Amino acid sequence: MYDVTIIGAGVAGIFLAHQLVEDGQRVLLLDAGKPIRERKAEDAYLGFAGLGKSEGKFNYATGFGGELVSKIGEETTRRLFEEVDDLLCTYGGGTVETYSTHSPTVASRARRADLHSVETTVRHLGTVRTAAVFTAFEDALLPRLDARFETTIEQITKSKSFTIKTADETFVSQRIVFATGRSGADFTLHQLATLGITPQRTRLDLGVRIETDEVLFRTLLQETFETKLGYDSPYGQAVTYCMNPRGRIIRKYQEGLVMPDGQNVHETTDGSTNLNFTLFLPRYFSTLAKANAYAARIIGGINQGGDRILVQRLSDFRASRATAHDQLSRNTIVPSLTASPGNLHAEMPAEDLLVLEGFLERLEQLLEVELPGDTLLYGLDGKFYAPMLETSETFETTCPGVYAIGDCSGATHSLAQAAASGLHLGHALTQNSRSLFA
Repeated sequence: MYDVTIIGAGVAGIFLAHQLVEDGQRVLLLDAGKPIRERKAEDAYLGFAGLGKSEGKFNYATGFGGELVSKIGEETTRRLFEEVDDLLCTYGGGTVETYSTHSPTVASRARRADLHSVETTVRHLGTVRTAAVFTAFEDALLPRLDARFETTIEQITKSKSFTIKTADETFVSQRIVFATGRSGADFTLHQLATLGITPQRTRLDLGVRIETDEVLFRTLLQETFETKLGYDSPYGQAVTYCMNPRGRIIRKYQEGLVMPDGQNVHETTDGSTNLNFTLFLPRYFSTLAKANAYAARIIGGINQGGDRILVQRLSDFRASRATAHDQLSRNTIVPSLTASPGNLHAEMPAEDLLVLEGFLERLEQLLEVELPGDTLLYGLDGKFYAPMLETSETFETTCPGVYAIGDCSGATHSLAQAAASGLHLGHALTQNSRSLFA
């Protein structure tokens, strides 16, 4: 019998596993994907390290990326961030320096423009270093536990302990931890339903990716590589995301949809003279199915059954007229992504348009310069979340002995907070191991 079975080998699951094996507990790790050396480009969300095996951007922020602070407090969250970063450095992450978005100058200017700066410390590993870090992590972890990859769970039943039936084997465990991330939401909800656990509301963010001249932001970014801004709109708090000075825009494939995404200058062979970021606006739905259906209708409508992404010049957006192909060919801001010119007003929800207009006006106040009419607006980006689950301070669900950590809990939606949630549960289980696993 295992002390703990962890379903999902993303960052939440492996950071938890690391903590448990340090305490000598018997751990089973199950994942539908592959070990890290066998993962291919199409294995974006499954396998060892999960989505962590991407650009490896760890935002150590309490103000965004999840609700850990409301669950465990700011002091505990910050301490866990330090532990997460220490582990990353143990396996080679320390070769990349951290940077901070903290800037008193930017904060003051943002307030005057009716915006607010969102501060974070970032360790951005990059694709190559991330792969090396998590390969070393896997090499250290897997010999100390039992792991099954490319494994499908067919049934979980509860009596005094839990029985986990896969296509090939059956396991028994004292406790079960779901760490399946957002990509495993449908599977997780199905399994939780059989255990009597009901999900709560689901969040969905939609946003426009903005591409403009990098020079405009230089006075703003003198003290930091990027900044993150919040705008308290009548429709909710909109937040900028993934700012990329001298970066590019690429296509992102997720949930069967195609969206504009940012690529860091360090991830490209040749940078650009542009700067890009997304402005996201959150909304909430009663179920995951309704959130997915809304995204499919709005973003899928733009895709038109293919990989279509819409682009519009700012001057055309403000005049509510479509951008034409010949205008793009003469644009002074050269688009870094090939997209279809059109009119966002015809294909975006009205509230998102109003929020975008309000933010751009305030951004111009912050920059103290008018944005060029050739600034490009790409639609539509999306961030997807798992439904919120009712969990305790230690991430235990309403079914005793069943836990949900990381993004599948709905309580985190960043690599740093997901990893921290795994360590937090690990501390709780190891501190009580004598009574819990006697």
